[in-house]
Amino acid sequence: MTPKVKICGITNIKDAKAAVLYGADALGFVFYKKSPRYIEPQIAREIAELLPPFVQKVGLFVNENASRINLTCKDAKMSLAQIHFDGDEQLYESLDLPHIKVIRATCQQDITKYANEYKIVDAFVEGFGGQGKRIDAQWFGGVDCSRIILAGGLNAQNIDEVKKYNFYGFDVSSGVEKSKGVKDTSKIKEFINKVKN
Repeated sequence: MTPKVKICGITNIKDAKAAVLYGADALGFVFYKKSPRYIEPQIAREIAELLPPFVQKVGLFVNENASRINLTCKDAKMSLAQIHFDGDEQLYESLDLPHIKVIRATCQQDITKYANEYKIVDAFVEGFGGQGKRIDAQWFGGVDCSRIILAGGLNAQNIDEVKKYNFYGFDVSSGVEKSKGVKDTSKIKEFINKVKN
């Protein structure tokens, strides 16, 4: 199966359209105010309303409660919530829309959490992602990666090193940027081409 691609940290319609044009399956919108890629829910909604059908709109949240996540996703017209922190079962059960958990891996054992769920596996960083830190690819040897979306430090130059593990998909942000929050169209195109071909 061809891996899926999520372009995260979308802040404007130009970048969103470029990502979709070159074959992104999902776009990520960061609703974490401390991030340089933060986007206001109203702006995210304006972008979401211009996107074609079948493109997932993913809202990223850090340390928020279920009611705030539900409200923001409704206001911004998100189709999926990305939970980028360790929530409890009550949080997940209280969400009004589908969600995906993020494992911020510090060791090889971490990547086997939530074995029966689709999840994003990212390298642990203090500042919650988007810092280009990579996970040791050798951790995935012998692991069933068919439900894992790999994130952290990916770009067109290193994607071939990890494709052999047969991940469900790849999540990229800083690896396709000119500067924080501003994408580079040529990098988006090259990254998606490398993943899908």
